[in-house]
Amino acid sequence: MNKTISLAGASVLVAAFFGAAASAQEAATVAFLMPDQASTRYEQHDFPGFKAAMDKLCAECTVIYQNANADVALQQQQFNSVIAQGAKVIVLDPVDSAAAAGLVEIAQSQGVKVIAYDRPIPAKPADFYVSFDNEGIGYAIAKSLVEHMKASGVPDGAGVLEINGSPTDAAAGLIRDGIHRALEESPYTKLSEFDTPDWAPPKAQEWTAGQITRFGDQIKGIVAANDGTGGGAIAALKAAGADPMPPVTGNDATIAALQLIIAGDQYNTISKPSEIVAEAAANVAVTFLKGETPTPKTTLYDTPSELFVPAVVTRENIKAEIFDKGIQTAAEICTGDYAEGCKALGIE
Repeated sequence: MNKTISLAGASVLVAAFFGAAASAQEAATVAFLMPDQASTRYEQHDFPGFKAAMDKLCAECTVIYQNANADVALQQQQFNSVIAQGAKVIVLDPVDSAAAAGLVEIAQSQGVKVIAYDRPIPAKPADFYVSFDNEGIGYAIAKSLVEHMKASGVPDGAGVLEINGSPTDAAAGLIRDGIHRALEESPYTKLSEFDTPDWAPPKAQEWTAGQITRFGDQIKGIVAANDGTGGGAIAALKAAGADPMPPVTGNDATIAALQLIIAGDQYNTISKPSEIVAEAAANVAVTFLKGETPTPKTTLYDTPSELFVPAVVTRENIKAEIFDKGIQTAAEICTGDYAEGCKALGIE
């Protein structure tokens, strides 16, 4: 015999169903998997920014943070582990963008959403991608260097070194593409180019030392893809007694890089507060947990995406871009030998 449910009873059941669904969303597990510890940004900025945003958006959610320390196999273990722990959304900054395609496939086959973070996954579209505009970053730092060299009277045909990021990082490839475009438009000659394994500063330093031996004072500028590789290049130049020091670029606005800019040892960096991207990733994650589809601003590698545009920082605008905006404080940066440089730039 068929059973009939009254309208009032049905309303109670529907309310109970959606109440349970909402409760499940509130108690959901989200994983935040970062690639390495060569850069301090992940512990100091990305994860704290993501956790703070998740605490506001989904106070009952569990957030799991793990860092793969540049180990592809370890990241795969961590990825499988968080799925086993019930993660419904995984924010993934891959050690190896190609290898990450398999991780996306595993997650999506089990109904787990993957947000590619900072580094894209070209071979297998994630559910969403959030990052700064990496090709734009490469173009901006190289273009800034070129304009500085021109203004400094460096003649056409002078030599430039290019230090890229990890060859397994698709974001590094985008930064490299932007650098290539800027240098091809410039009047300067690329002497040599290097892809830095794991973004490791010591490897960038070692390679630069070899190029100094090879090219000597032909090196009039160095385009480095981030502050770590730039710092490695600067260390090699100092060890070789380079005088004058050729301008060196960077990216990430790390404390060490900002201090080098204040000291005049590094020419530029990119101010891209990681908290901006981290907050965007949290918003996308919670949208997925609600069963909704986040609205992309663009598409990259067939993946709905949101890309942010960062600012180039030099001595000329470091006060306005970094200190006046509260990204860093004088107490954090203007220590020891850097105090006088800060005072000269009006940073108190």
